[in-house]
Amino acid sequence: MYSRLKTMALGLAMLSAPAIFAQETAKLSNKKDGGYQFTVVRDIEATEVQNQGRTGTCWSFSSLSFFESELLRMGKGKHNLSEMFIARKAYEEKAVNYVRMHGSFNFGPGGAFHDIPYVAKKFGMMPEEAYKGLNYGSETHNHAEMDAVLSAVVKELVKNPQGKLTPSWKNAVSGILDAYLGAVPAEFTYNGKKYTPESFAKELGLDLNEYVLISSFSHHPFYEQFVLEVPDNWALQTCYNVPLDEMMEIAEHAVTKGYGVAWASDVSEKGFSFRDGLAIVPEDESTIQIKGRDNAQFNDAGAQKMSSAFDAPVKEKKITQEMRQDAFDNYLTQDDHGMHFTGLVKDQIGTKYFIVKNSWGKANDCDGYFYASEPYFKFKTTNIMLHKDGIPKELRKKLGIK
Repeated sequence: MYSRLKTMALGLAMLSAPAIFAQETAKLSNKKDGGYQFTVVRDIEATEVQNQGRTGTCWSFSSLSFFESELLRMGKGKHNLSEMFIARKAYEEKAVNYVRMHGSFNFGPGGAFHDIPYVAKKFGMMPEEAYKGLNYGSETHNHAEMDAVLSAVVKELVKNPQGKLTPSWKNAVSGILDAYLGAVPAEFTYNGKKYTPESFAKELGLDLNEYVLISSFSHHPFYEQFVLEVPDNWALQTCYNVPLDEMMEIAEHAVTKGYGVAWASDVSEKGFSFRDGLAIVPEDESTIQIKGRDNAQFNDAGAQKMSSAFDAPVKEKKITQEMRQDAFDNYLTQDDHGMHFTGLVKDQIGTKYFIVKNSWGKANDCDGYFYASEPYFKFKTTNIMLHKDGIPKELRKKLGIK
């Protein structure tokens, strides 16, 4: 299979070698002339890298990238699914939730992986070509103004100025979303066939009940489900809780067996450098210097990091359950970003890394991908989503997943 990895390796080689020899001399690395040399353990087919622009909708981009790979795995063809259809319906549901809770709940652009099954079961899905969500004269996504307007409206609603809410307020929220993202068509044509969002989701053939979320925190019992206490879990959905080493085992087993994994993590870390194609936890982080700021994705994860740790493999911290819990409890690990694992590699000293598909466009030497080390995964993961069959059988039995 001429995979995305071969394409990326060829591109890196062409930056530094004559094109005629590129395919023969190409080595998979973290960046142009990078000192991390990777051997592929598993590469999973994926669709084109997308760009979330200036929005907080990474959860929709990463989840739908994951489901697009699932459709490829299942032999159901290549599809580019509409992130903005899911995000738009989630906005409507979040507004209802916020008003019901008298404003004592989170309302904003963020979300979680389980929002895709939540929305798709109620409203269906759409392909990108049928709903781009760009109705404001731009070719790229920017929700700054829309988010501000929506937030102002729901805050005024909960003040209840008339003493009783009118039946029109939901239409008002939908009208704002129509203005910025476009009205949702009742029907659309895709590949020569007419669909509704509901019939399109049905034809895709994804059984959304077969996807589960896994996390690992010691403030809840292991092998039970719990509501992850992060602001963007507005729907209060649950994760299965497992010990740290078993969460690691699940993710690695899934990818090795060809199952993609949706990954939620904190990326506001010294060792996260998208420019360098790496997410690592060096034993000595004092060597990392940060230059400037890059808030293109509403965090500083894109800021320039300077360290020899990004030039060649270094010794990383040994992550424990206690370290992980302490970081979460003290707000040092937050639910910053959603991404998608599409493979596994090893570096020249034997450390394993997940191949991570991002949603910030092809803005680095790895065409929009990077590599996250196992220590980084253990330390900074908030949760993952995967097909239940990607979980080892003995762990499925422990969790009561049939």
